[in-house]
Order: sequence, then structure tokens, then C-alpha cells
Amino acid sequence: MTVFDRLESEVQSYARSFPVTFESAEGAWLTDENGNRYLDFLAGAGSLNYGHNHPALQEKLIDYIKSNGITHGLDMHTKAKEAFLNALETKIFKPRDMEYKVQFTGPTGTNAVEAALKLARRVKGRETIISFTNGFHGCTLGSLAITGNEHHRGAAGVSLDNAVAVPFDGYMGDGADTTEYLDRVLSDNSSGVALPAAVIVETLQGEGGLNAADFGWLKNLEAVCRKHDILLIVDDIQAGCGRTGTFFSFEPAGIKPDMITLSKSLSAYGLPLAVVLIKPEFDVWQPGEHNGTFRGNNHAFVTAAAALDLFWSDDAFAADVRDKAEFLGKRLEEIAERYGDGKLYRKGRGLMQGICFESGEMASKVTKECFRHNLVIETSGPEDEVVKCLVPLIISKQDLAHGLDILELATAKAMGKDVAPTKAAAE
Repeated sequence: MTVFDRLESEVQSYARSFPVTFESAEGAWLTDENGNRYLDFLAGAGSLNYGHNHPALQEKLIDYIKSNGITHGLDMHTKAKEAFLNALETKIFKPRDMEYKVQFTGPTGTNAVEAALKLARRVKGRETIISFTNGFHGCTLGSLAITGNEHHRGAAGVSLDNAVAVPFDGYMGDGADTTEYLDRVLSDNSSGVALPAAVIVETLQGEGGLNAADFGWLKNLEAVCRKHDILLIVDDIQAGCGRTGTFFSFEPAGIKPDMITLSKSLSAYGLPLAVVLIKPEFDVWQPGEHNGTFRGNNHAFVTAAAALDLFWSDDAFAADVRDKAEFLGKRLEEIAERYGDGKLYRKGRGLMQGICFESGEMASKVTKECFRHNLVIETSGPEDEVVKCLVPLIISKQDLAHGLDILELATAKAMGKDVAPTKAAAE
């Protein structure tokens, strides 16, 4: 038995899918203790948008550590935090005509969600939160209450209250605008649904199966929130930080959320960092009313600021993401059409796309075969039926094509079809 077998909890998950011991990583590649290299189509579940150990970010972090820069600062002012806030304001807020206060929460995404829900209830003096089918917002109790997944909800051990789930865009089929249903429910004082404090939504449901909301649907959702005096919270923890081709996933829809939760790739280096962006009029916290010991990760501030300067000073990086996203989408559609007999289809947008299979069992066969060919890729969806490409945004076109060649080979095998071995897959 290894030390992992002897000591680590049974709750471990990714280690079961990828049963090797990784030792190092660079860019879009992982290397195990035996020197085997694996192409990474998981990217730390979306926390490594800029890849592993990006040299420019690494240099900034090493220099900061060597200078004896502050590591842990609670919520005190530090030069590292100042640099991050200045970069956020100049590179992200001002070019988008946005005005938000920044709340530093505990270091994970669910900490940001909990803070947003708590603040929304405080602002509006109401308890209910509206969430959506197949949404995922974290595994702490408040976040679980607005998460749809039964597997995660079932682990709570207590009742999950003060939340109502309504159908996400497309849940009722084509042609059904579920924001009309929400408006009707909120307009009827006999609907059984109390007027909520807020609506929380992912514009692209990562763990829920790569369900992408139509931009018109998002506009309608915002209008419903304004009509009924409800706060609109966008959870951009996985889909944000450039994943869809714009810094925020909701930008193409033209909406203006009251709050935005960010984490995962915000630090740009896989370091824990989470924030809630709050419209100034809703920043009604009293000092220390919501806190957390690790809300001042200065190492994360350093790499986050460096990434904003490096990648978001102009549109070149985002344009490159959009170009690779178009390439990814076309290849996934080709694979689904060629091997699916009409049963497979592409889902998602940006560099957050995948293929929906008939079952989780079939999707699992694909990911296991991919790993046999040194491609790390996972599934999502209510039945784990979607094979999900969550590549580092900095991945080269060549490496992206290489991974997709392996995915094509694995899909063909799972579907019982032949495919000519590609150079990439043969390697």
C-alpha cells in the first residue's frame, strides 16, 4: 500500500481517475514520477487558465518571496494587494465601464458564494435564493442549498433550506423561455414561492454538463430581477477569467450583475483566492461582519496582478482564446458527427466545451481510454455523461489538436468504430 492508500480519506476523487503520482508540470503538460508526460485537458478544474507554472508569473512570485514580501495579511493593506486592486481597476473594470467594490472572502469559490448569499439576504431582508437546475455553486451548506447535484446534496446530512430551483435555459426544451416561468411565479402571490433576495446563475454550467445560457435568456433574466427588485448574482468562478473568450462570461450578453463571484483562475497560478464583486450601493457590510483568516493570500495577489498586466492589457489574448475555441468546437462537432450516429453532440462555449454521450458509462470509457494515451480529461453533467475539455487557455494549437486526436480515437473505440491511427494518438 502507498501512503495515499494508508492515510488519505476515501473522499478523494480525481486520484481515482488518474492513478499515477504527478511530480512536475509546465504549460499544458503534467509529468509523473516515472517521467511520463500527460497533456492536461482538466487544468485544475478550471483553476489553471494560464497553465502550469507560467514563467512570467513564476518569476514575479519567486522575486516577491525572496524579497520577504508579506505572505499572510488578513485583510490589512499590503503592497501586493494594492497592486492587484490597481490592476483589476485599470485592466478589467475601467475598460468595461464597471464599478464594483471588492470583498476578499475565504480562499475558495464556495466562500465567495456564501458571502454573496449572506450579503444579498442582508441587503433585501429576505431569505429565499433562486437558483437553477443543474447549477453547482460549492459544497458548504449555503452553496449546497443552491446546487442541483443530488450526489453532493446528499452528503449534507441536514436540510438544505431557503432556496428554490427553477429551470435553466433549455431545460424545458427548445422554444421555452424559462424566465417567463420565473416572472409568472414571482408575480403570483399564490405561487408558493416567496419573493427572493437574489437569483444566482452560471452563464455556462461547468459541473452541470456544459449547459450554455442564450444571451437573450440572460438579458430576460436580468429584466425579471429588475422588475421584482431582486439582486442578480453571476457565479463566474469556473467560466470567468477568460475561459469563454472574454474576461467575464456574461460580457457578450450585455448584462450588469449586482454581484459577481470569482475564484479558481483569478490567482492565475493555482493559488487560493476568491472575491465577491459588489455594486457599491449594496456594500452594506459592517467591519468584520464577514471574515476569514485566509482572505489575504498575498502570493495570490502577486500572480493575479501579473496575469492581469500580461494577458489583459489588450484584446490579443482573448482573441487567441476565441480562435482556439472555434477550432475546438469544429473538431468536437466533427467527432460527434462522425462516430455518434446522431446520438452524440457538442456542448458549451469558449474553451469550455465537450461532447455529450448517451450515458455516464460511455463517457467514462472515453476518459479512461484517453488516459491510456496520456490525456487527462474528465466528465461533467448530472450522470457524468459529458466529456469536458477544460484546457489551459495558453495551450498551443498543436497541443490542442494532439489532445483532440486522442479524444477522437477514444470516442471511436467507445462507440465500436474504426479510426485511422493518428500520429498524435500513436505517440
